[in-house]
Amino acid sequence: MLSSAFTVWEGDSVHGRRAVVTGVSVQLDRLFPRAPGAQRHVIATGLDLTGTVKGRLHGRFPSVEGDWLGVVNYEIGYADGRPAKVHLVDQLVPFHVLRLRNHGGPR
Repeated sequence: MLSSAFTVWEGDSVHGRRAVVTGVSVQLDRLFPRAPGAQRHVIATGLDLTGTVKGRLHGRFPSVEGDWLGVVNYEIGYADGRPAKVHLVDQLVPFHVLRLRNHGGPR
């Protein structure tokens, strides 16, 4: 697990510590925008990079510009609907593409 000085921990040294995990939604359309004017070539077996997927935020890092990046685990499905998914672990994701589940956005 990727941790930073801004990772929130729970527990103690006796019983063990673990990172606090927060449920988020990852907006794939915003995380993976298509280039303006790019031609569309449908690949039915490709990854579906549209919509939102559930993620687990477990850390955060600030950038030099003052933007925040979340450390997130999430999964991306395939366009053909197969049950297998690509599991992405410890991904740095800009906060502007994350939303707290059942809330506004991560802070």
